[in-house]
Amino acid sequence: MAAALPACYHGSISRQECETLLGQKNKDGAYLIRNSETIQGAMCLCVYKQRVVYTYRLLQSHSGHYTLVTSGGLEETFFKSLNDLIRHYKRKNQGLAMHLRHSIKRKTAILVHPQKPTEKPPEEEPGKMMVPVAEEDHCYENDPDSSDYVVVIPD
Repeated sequence: MAAALPACYHGSISRQECETLLGQKNKDGAYLIRNSETIQGAMCLCVYKQRVVYTYRLLQSHSGHYTLVTSGGLEETFFKSLNDLIRHYKRKNQGLAMHLRHSIKRKTAILVHPQKPTEKPPEEEPGKMMVPVAEEDHCYENDPDSSDYVVVIPD
């Protein structure tokens, strides 16, 4: 059974909706998690500080652990769940612009359906070895045209 998503997870809301929600709270350390609009499968941790929304990319490893993409030179830390990640970044001086203080909870429940494969995988024939296909290389950079975001990864 998959781990429950935290109440601060808002799913596929837009960047503008996110900024509106955080701006309405208007408290330093207000935060929420949303799906990335640019990278499928990634999420964003958005944190409010002094009327600016700082956005950090969250990725999930193949083993199911979560990590926050950091700037160069910092060691990646993996967490078993999003709740563990949130608990860690509620502590001061963990590398965010502002430690997490005020969760922006979603108003409605999110129904998550497991994705079904679109076609049946080929069956392995006797004496024939299946070779994995290399995944597409993705660029994990913030949108350079958006002045609202703070770049938290190296160029």
